[in-house]
Amino acid sequence: MTDHTTRRTFLGLAGSAAVLGAVPIVVVRPAEATPAMLSSAIRNIVGEANVRAGRVKLDIPPLVENGNTVPMTVSVTSPMTADDYVKSIHVFNEKNPQPNIGNFYLGPRAGRAQVSTRIRLADSQKVTAIARLSDDTFWSATADVVVTLAACTEGAI
Repeated sequence: MTDHTTRRTFLGLAGSAAVLGAVPIVVVRPAEATPAMLSSAIRNIVGEANVRAGRVKLDIPPLVENGNTVPMTVSVTSPMTADDYVKSIHVFNEKNPQPNIGNFYLGPRAGRAQVSTRIRLADSQKVTAIARLSDDTFWSATADVVVTLAACTEGAI
């Protein structure tokens, strides 16, 4: 009888531990990036350098029905030679929970300074792409995107 009770106790404790392990951990964070968070994310990449408009083309639809999968292509005008190439492309957004969408690192052997991906957008907002060239200059492009069905909502994990 003692072995049976011990087994029941063990199974009860194991079941409780399994249930507790299945409970999601909710992290409290802002529902969307703030202008200060966006500015800080950009400054983490460019430091105090001047960011100029031009040389970067951000191809993203101006109106998307679903923010869960938004196609985006960033291309930079560059010969991609050993002396003149794009080092990196960084994409930022204005209202997602995290302001930095992605960082892409290139080199002269990349052939073409272009990246394509799909992103999630929490709401209608500005998307900014910044390219760092081999001469350590920064160039950017910004696009406004209207999203009719938002992604990245507070309930999403």
